[in-house]
Amino acid sequence: MKALNVQDLSKTFPIKSGLFGKSRDGVRAVQPMSFTVEQGETLGIVGESGCGKSTLARMLVGLLDPSTGQIEIAGKALDNADPAVFGRLIQYVFQDPISSLNPRKTIRQIMEAPLRLLYGMDRPQRQQRIEEIFASVNLREEFLTRYPHEFSGGQAQRIGIARALAAAPEIIVLDEPVSALDVSVQAQVLNLLADLKKQFGLTYLFISHDLAVVEAVSDRVMVLYFGSVVEIGRAERIFASPKHPYTRLLADSAPVVGRPLTAPEQKGSELPDPLNPPSGCAFAGRCPKATDICRQKTPALEEMGDDQFAACHHPIKT
Repeated sequence: MKALNVQDLSKTFPIKSGLFGKSRDGVRAVQPMSFTVEQGETLGIVGESGCGKSTLARMLVGLLDPSTGQIEIAGKALDNADPAVFGRLIQYVFQDPISSLNPRKTIRQIMEAPLRLLYGMDRPQRQQRIEEIFASVNLREEFLTRYPHEFSGGQAQRIGIARALAAAPEIIVLDEPVSALDVSVQAQVLNLLADLKKQFGLTYLFISHDLAVVEAVSDRVMVLYFGSVVEIGRAERIFASPKHPYTRLLADSAPVVGRPLTAPEQKGSELPDPLNPPSGCAFAGRCPKATDICRQKTPALEEMGDDQFAACHHPIKT
C-alpha cells in the first residue's frame, strides 16, 4: 500500500526587482517530480545544499504551497484548505531541535497544542496521551513543566519527536534530525526512531547530507540535484553501484576511515546559477562524462535494472 504518492510536484519562487517591484522569471527550487513511498518504508533523500531537499519537505507537510502537482497520503489528495488534515497525516521533525520549540511555552503546552487543535481532546485525554508518548521516547514526566532552553540537544530532539507523534501521523518527515547532535547522541536518536517506526507503524522520509546515516536507516534512497531527482533505488544498490555520475560523486566525497581525503573527478564544484539555469542536464558542467547531448537535452528518469532509476544520458556501467 502506498503511504505517499507525489505527482508532478514543483516549486517556483517569484522574483521582483526594480523600483516598482516588476516581476521577473522566478527561481524553480524544485523541478516537477513524481515518486511514491510504500507504507512502513523509509525513503532517504540526499543531495548537497541548494538541491531542494528542504523545499520539498516543506511542501509535503503543508508549510509551502506547491506551484504545481498533487500530494496524496493514504489515497487522500491534500491541499492547504484545511491544515488540520495535513497535521493528522504527516508531521515534521526539524533539524535544530531547540529553536523548533517555542521558548515561551512549557513542554506540556507544546505537547498539548496538536492534541487540542487537531483532535479536540479534553485535559484528561491530553494527559493520558502525553504520558503514553513520553514513555515511548524515554522522557520523564517531570520535564513537562520545564522550558526548551533547559534541555540538551538530544533531549530537545526527543521532545520534537514526541510532539510529532502526538498527532498520530502516518508519515514523519525527518529533516536532518541528528546533524546538530553529538555523535554519541546521534546513535541513541537513530535507535529510538527505528523503535518508534516498528511500534507505531510509521513511514519516514529521512533527509540528510550524511550518506552513512542515510544508507544505514533507509530502505530506498532518492538523490536530488538542482531541484531534480537524478537517481532513486534500493539503498544498498545506490551506493554500491550508482548509475548517475552525481551519485558517484557524493559517494566518493564522503569521508571514510582509513581512506585518504582526495577530491573526486569532476569538472567544477559549483551548482548552476538558479537565475540562469543551463539547458539540458544541470550536472553537465561538472560531469566528466558529459557530451553535447547532455548540454542540449534534459535526460529522463529511466529504469537501469534492479528497481533502480537514473536520469542520465551516459549512466555508469558496472
